[in-house]
Amino acid sequence: MLEILAVLLSMSGPTPVAAQPGGEVDVKLVLAVDTSRSMDQEEVRIQREGYVEALRHREFIDAVTAGLNGRIAISYFEWAGYVVPESVIDWQLIATEQDAIDFAAKLEQRPITTQRRTSISTAIAQGAAMIVSSPYSGQRQVVDVSGDGANNSGNPVAPTRDMAVEAGVVINGLALMLRPSSPPGGLDKYYADCVIGGPGSFVLPVYKIEDFATAVRRKLVLEVSGLDPAPFHRIAGQPKTDCMIGERQWQDMIDR
Repeated sequence: MLEILAVLLSMSGPTPVAAQPGGEVDVKLVLAVDTSRSMDQEEVRIQREGYVEALRHREFIDAVTAGLNGRIAISYFEWAGYVVPESVIDWQLIATEQDAIDFAAKLEQRPITTQRRTSISTAIAQGAAMIVSSPYSGQRQVVDVSGDGANNSGNPVAPTRDMAVEAGVVINGLALMLRPSSPPGGLDKYYADCVIGGPGSFVLPVYKIEDFATAVRRKLVLEVSGLDPAPFHRIAGQPKTDCMIGERQWQDMIDR
């Protein structure tokens, strides 16, 4: 286990130094949000507003306070080909409506930027490293990855996912399918086969940008409550997604 954690820490960017123990929470939740340039500025803005709205929503706050401990620990960062250092919002305890409002305000005040490439593996490694170094003790540990494309930079995504899961981290996904998706079978199937993992893990697809806020809220409520959504339905006989498809497509584009 220690070797796995060391590898994940080496694959991530700088992680905040753990403070004094922060106590028991129902879930340690990392929000890892894609800001790659495959999304335009309007989409990135609506995505940001969706997270802010979800964090302030009564349904989310009720889910937090209904837990066994009645509190969660949450953190946030943005990523593309790398984790954006200045985007990291360190761990905050949420036990009251005001706590959630304060965390949402920190997010709302951040400038909106985009970056090149897509490294889901780096996002998973960063999220897992932040969970490991967190001062809180959580009954569940979740990295919540939202993105609009396949991994095409950094380490391969599937082995990174497997290491995080072996370290006790659950990875959930929000697949932004606003345009025709490049992975065969769709981005939601790619996320199901290559990105998510761990007990009760799930992926939710988003087909229209106006549905994003509702999808984020549903995802957060499920994660905080520990509920399982409807499972991803695979078509019988459908082949598993090639988890290196993003890297191959990127190389094909370079070779043209």
